[in-house]
Amino acid sequence: MHVIIDGFGASAGLLQDEPFILGLLDSYPSVIGMTKIMSPHVFRYNGSDPHDWGISGFVLIAESHISIHTFPERRYFNVDIFTGNTNPFNVEDIKQYWKDRFNATNVTSRTPEGGQEYPDAILAASEVVCEERLKVAAAI
Repeated sequence: MHVIIDGFGASAGLLQDEPFILGLLDSYPSVIGMTKIMSPHVFRYNGSDPHDWGISGFVLIAESHISIHTFPERRYFNVDIFTGNTNPFNVEDIKQYWKDRFNATNVTSRTPEGGQEYPDAILAASEVVCEERLKVAAAI
């Protein structure tokens, strides 16, 4: 499952609050039933354009990752939640969670389809890996 959240009209103060964002990344995996495997990391970015600065952060989860990028001057944020978990998320709940946290006026989401060819069975997976390795070896 992969969910991408775009938030608009958010609180500029919250979007630049590093401890606040760190806290969100620290607590959010358990909110959606995921397993945090490391402490989150948060960084401040200053681009050459005065509007292109903000906070970026991520937390690794056993199932994959959660990341966030904020742009306080634009009152915009992006959250990316990617997991190998086959149980689907309630996307509306996720949108509402992030909308509420940043006091956003509008939040949209996308759920790209990925990993559709990933086989569930070990034997099928090994066959796919062997086929890919043979293709790579033949191309060299």
